[in-house]
Amino acid sequence: MTASTERLPWSLADIDFSAVEAELVRDDDAMFLLVCSASFVETGTDTYTGNLLERFADDGEVGAWLRDHWEPEELQHGRALRAYVQHVWPEFDWEAAYAGFFDEYARLCTMDELEPTCGQEMAARCIVEMGTTTYYQALNAACAEPVLRELTWRIRSDEVRHYKNFHAFFQRYQRAEHLGRRHVLAAIVRRALELRREDASIALRHAAAWHRRSRPRRVSDAAASNEELMARAYRLVSRHLPMELAVRMAIKPLRLSPGVQRFVMRPLAMLGAGIVHP
Repeated sequence: MTASTERLPWSLADIDFSAVEAELVRDDDAMFLLVCSASFVETGTDTYTGNLLERFADDGEVGAWLRDHWEPEELQHGRALRAYVQHVWPEFDWEAAYAGFFDEYARLCTMDELEPTCGQEMAARCIVEMGTTTYYQALNAACAEPVLRELTWRIRSDEVRHYKNFHAFFQRYQRAEHLGRRHVLAAIVRRALELRREDASIALRHAAAWHRRSRPRRVSDAAASNEELMARAYRLVSRHLPMELAVRMAIKPLRLSPGVQRFVMRPLAMLGAGIVHP
């Protein structure tokens, strides 16, 4: 479950930013917002990690994995995405925009936001990792720039591995806490409903506001509001979200029988597609 090596699976040195074909993405406002907002959220991981470490203070295995693997990898995602943003959009004031985001985001990172039991929190973590896995897979499918495609796939692969670890921890806690399906489902639904309401929307809002300040004024976008820019970003990522994968990952903690899982897959995927479109 826990990685046996201290080395991260990849490093920034593995990403050749000099090979970025900036002309393929430079004028894509929606892609900018999606990449930039992700860089904000990933960079703020250490704040959230502190809450998880406090919740799981009595579990040395979980604490070691969060501290030595999950947090360093998430923070590396933030550094890599920030480097990409600053390479393609050097006029964008990333630090100032991030400061505004973090001031608002940090107020959400409280112990009260965690689930009532450790097992339910692990189920919620599975939903978060489902969201990031499918988000980066959607970005990978939506973009044409080769370096960004490589970077998003590397991050996506990390998120899949994180999901597997959280799910394994969830199974241990489910047995220890005798969690019934009703309690697991409640945690899953609560976290799923918060996926776009919290950190992602805050990050998009701050990225959009600062992007409008920094970019050269183009006639076609002169009248676009922050809300319209955000709506474009939502539409782009929604078109490419792998909804069946999202549903499979979301319902896995429920341990449904194969027959029930096949029965609910399609309607849940259709429902999810309707929810993610603004």
